[in-house]
Amino acid sequence: MPRIIGVEIPGNKRVEFALQYIYGIGPAKALEIITKLDIPADLRADKLTPDQIGAIVNILQNDIVVEGDLRRMLANDIRRLMSNGSYRGMRHKKKLPCRGQRTKTNARTRKGRKLTVGAIRDKTQRRLAASN
Repeated sequence: MPRIIGVEIPGNKRVEFALQYIYGIGPAKALEIITKLDIPADLRADKLTPDQIGAIVNILQNDIVVEGDLRRMLANDIRRLMSNGSYRGMRHKKKLPCRGQRTKTNARTRKGRKLTVGAIRDKTQRRLAASN
């Protein structure tokens, strides 16, 4: 298992797919990297030479924002939106969807479990709730 910029990439997979285990690299970026370095498409990650690994690390450090830097940038962007008081920032603060999804139904992942609010109409149920 080769280690690239602090991430263990699986050695049994093709380089194109193994690079996608690094946060910030998707299919298009991975393909761009291997074509730029003339790495064969069918090469497995554990068969990479130290020179090829060095070249990949060089590209990732100089040309592409990945891993910790990218996570920090995204967190700063969300913090900036919240401090501005923008609509998207307010939605982030309230932990609600901020991209226009409906929340009357659905949105359970962001909102959490459904909680019933209001009076209990059935007298027996009310007595049970009061005793607890």
